[in-house]
Amino acid sequence: MGWKTLDDMALPGKTVLLRVDINVPVKDGQVTDATRIMRIIPTIDSIIGSGGKVVLLAHFDRPKGQRIPQMSLQQLAPALERAAGRKVIFVADCIGAAAKAAIDAADQGDVILLENTRFHAGEEKNDPDLIAQMAELGDVYCNDAFSAAHRAHASTEGLARALPACAGRLMEAELRALEAALGAPKRPVAAVVGGAKVSTKLDLLSNLVEKVDHLIIGGGMANTFLAAQGHAIGKSLAEREMTQTANAILQKAASAGCEVILPSDIVVAKEFAEGAENSTHAATACPEDGMILDAGPQTVAAIKACFDKAQTLIWNGPLGAFEIAPFDTATNAAALHAAARSSQGTLTSVAGGGDTVAALNKSGAASGFSYISTAGGAFLEWMEGKTLPGVAALTQ
Repeated sequence: MGWKTLDDMALPGKTVLLRVDINVPVKDGQVTDATRIMRIIPTIDSIIGSGGKVVLLAHFDRPKGQRIPQMSLQQLAPALERAAGRKVIFVADCIGAAAKAAIDAADQGDVILLENTRFHAGEEKNDPDLIAQMAELGDVYCNDAFSAAHRAHASTEGLARALPACAGRLMEAELRALEAALGAPKRPVAAVVGGAKVSTKLDLLSNLVEKVDHLIIGGGMANTFLAAQGHAIGKSLAEREMTQTANAILQKAASAGCEVILPSDIVVAKEFAEGAENSTHAATACPEDGMILDAGPQTVAAIKACFDKAQTLIWNGPLGAFEIAPFDTATNAAALHAAARSSQGTLTSVAGGGDTVAALNKSGAASGFSYISTAGGAFLEWMEGKTLPGVAALTQ
């Protein structure tokens, strides 16, 4: 751990520029899901409790350097005020004299919300002039936006180099969870990678086969691997042009001593529809007119057995077409088994990615996992072994 936390900073009387991700869904000017807002409250409370003044920096949508009223952070102020239980002062810019005056005039315990950082073109360019103007507003920089840490922007990377910097409570929890999963994990380590396409997860698969002991491949991408092994897959979703790549990944895994678990049996239907008539077959015996939509019970048993041996689990993507029953069966069963072992304290489980969070919530397993990341792109890039600029800047 080469980064500082709030506990390492002297905050009394200091103004803290707190970078957060409150890019939440809004309809008709009302926040429809305040989850991301709720997750930053512990950091706000910690800073104020330590005698610091909180100034929020955030983006909203993609205005690309233009002032677009519908993308103003002002519409989030009421939801933020409710969640924090504190007065929120909105300022119509994230730099300049008006912002400085509002910060100076705010009472201890107030939260100052500055306007969308992406209204300035220099934000996404990591522009030194914009960084300098932002830095003039505070004494300390705190990054609590892991979900934006894969971007080298002025407010995510530049400010960390311009001011004394640390991780917020949410960022700290995320980094500790990721360190436990891939940085210095307890072995054996298992990883579940599902989803539709091999092509979108090439870097992920290539990195994981060298880092984990067991790699479970599910979803549509498993069909591509089955086709690569010469098995008929009927009318199933697959990237047949990626079969050579799939075989190369299998060979790399074998060289690295990583066991790859593919479906040994499959659930097949003629249509992708709720409650569609289906049947279970060996993975080598898919009917010509069938679509593989889930892994079968033998495969689920093998996955559970793998989880029983593992001490660490990383999960990204469903095992089947989880959106529609009964093709959510394998995902639900495996997820609930992982959650049960995690709740017993015998497995450290970390999951992330959009479909993953939705699938685990749908299964009812989410609450049992050790940590679930809502970071999306940043979580995937971390799993791919890439350096995240926003995290790297904190270690300087």
